[in-house]
Amino acid sequence: MARILIAEDEAALREFISRALIHHGHEVVAVEDGADALAALEKGESFDLLLTDIVMPVMDGIALALKVTKDIPNLKILMMTGYAAERQRAYNLEMLIHDVIAKPFTLDEICEKVSEALATDRTVLRPVTTKDEGLRPRK
Repeated sequence: MARILIAEDEAALREFISRALIHHGHEVVAVEDGADALAALEKGESFDLLLTDIVMPVMDGIALALKVTKDIPNLKILMMTGYAAERQRAYNLEMLIHDVIAKPFTLDEICEKVSEALATDRTVLRPVTTKDEGLRPRK
């Protein structure tokens, strides 16, 4: 199955998700914040999916997603949050991430969203860029 990196600051939820995904046959590495997730990725470890909370200390999920899509454009990203405002912030990244799942969720819901994310073609999504293209003339 897939190799999944989970970034979630709540220990109980991190364990809940990890166990569910391991039970479904995935290999899981779980860390407590975005900075630890970035460190795992910078070590050269290969993952099929990044499952990240949005609101976390040190580095939040939005900053993590922006950095990861720039450096590892083919890594699929699924975000989770319990905050409506943060969910809207994540939807502004719709070209970079697969989806945002609202907390609380059931084991079945998180496993279904992970399966959906893993089944998508990341190359269809536009890679993030910091290039300013300015205003383009109309054709």
